[in-house]
Amino acid sequence: MERTAVNPVTWSVEMGFNQGELVSGHTRTLYCSGQTAMSSDGKPRHDGDMAAQSALSLDNLEAVLHEAGMSLPDLVRLNLYTTDVDLLLQHYGVPASRLGAAEVAPTTTMLGVTRLALPGQMVELEGTAVA
Repeated sequence: MERTAVNPVTWSVEMGFNQGELVSGHTRTLYCSGQTAMSSDGKPRHDGDMAAQSALSLDNLEAVLHEAGMSLPDLVRLNLYTTDVDLLLQHYGVPASRLGAAEVAPTTTMLGVTRLALPGQMVELEGTAVA
């Protein structure tokens, strides 16, 4: 087994975690850290806007997939963490439409949490991809 760090941005390395872990063997499996509405330089974006945070979180998850030579159709697991389940469900069309366009329906868990890492963050997406 071989593990390779996948980091399309570097700010997370300074905080002690990789954006993804690529594990190679008979297949390639990518375990992605939770992705939030952060700019490429590690600044939170879209305070209070669940739809925009969902879209940017998915953009960031796709960036990790792309850096590993994968894309949304390779996603086999998606965990969604949110500070407001009802509000995320109202805006679930944002990630659902993009997953549908990619013709992928990964296993999914949505969990309500008290808070995320930074104040103002409302949604975090964590994925596993296999290629």
